Amino acid sequence: MSQPSQHHHFPPFAVAVAVAAVLVLLSPPSAADPNDELCLSSLQQSLSLRNWTKSFFTDPCDGFISKLQGVTCNNGRVYKLSLPGLSLAGSIPPELSNCTNLQSLDLSSNALSGAIPTELSKLLNLAVLNLSANALSGAIPRELASCAYLNVIDLHGNQLSGPIPDELGLLVRLSTFDVSYNRLSGPIPVLLANRSIAGGGGAVAAGTTARFNASSFAGNKDLYGYPLPPMRGHGLSVLAIVGIGLGSGLLSLVLSFSAVCIWLRSTDRTAATPGEEGKISHLMPAY
Repeated sequence: MSQPSQHHHFPPFAVAVAVAAVLVLLSPPSAADPNDELCLSSLQQSLSLRNWTKSFFTDPCDGFISKLQGVTCNNGRVYKLSLPGLSLAGSIPPELSNCTNLQSLDLSSNALSGAIPTELSKLLNLAVLNLSANALSGAIPRELASCAYLNVIDLHGNQLSGPIPDELGLLVRLSTFDVSYNRLSGPIPVLLANRSIAGGGGAVAAGTTARFNASSFAGNKDLYGYPLPPMRGHGLSVLAIVGIGLGSGLLSLVLSFSAVCIWLRSTDRTAATPGEEGKISHLMPAY
């Protein structure tokens, strides 16, 4: 007597998962984001990154694995650029803004020159911006205030000039701010100077000090306002005061000498008046 055939029934969900896994394994790797490719190729051309292979620009990330030095990937997108201390020269390309998933940019301790591109404000996910110890010049872009997630702005040790934009004080997540040793001028924005460390629940703890102290602004001789000293008055310098004092004393001496000379001359004239000597001799007795 033949045995009845046995049929194995798989749950529909398990079948769907298995099919999806097979499709993922068989599907070709997804191409890199074209914006990331433009971003990386522009950066390589501008800074002459010798260790970067151009063939990887079209596919710099394999999931979370990067194929380029200094590039960190997250789910196939460029997540972090960290290229400090590599003696890189050139200017920061505006096309860097095409790395739209970028959250950290560190180009510190190089020899970069030129201005900070205003296009960096398009990096809306940017949390860390470190361009310190370079030779960057020009103004600090006020457009950086559009990067609402910025926690760190480190621009110290450059040649930046002009005022600190007031708009940067609106970055509520900002915990590190350093613009020391530049050529900045004008007042320190109130919202940067008076920001205090908040306690739990966003309340400002009693007795806390300003988050950005004087070391964040030092080395800018024309920058003033708390936590730096107030604006210096336009009074006379010490040398000018000493010069005025010496000049006044010399003038007084000359005037006094002139007065004495005039008095002596007038005295001589009085003594030498005609007829006076005869009157005196006439009154004297003869011997």
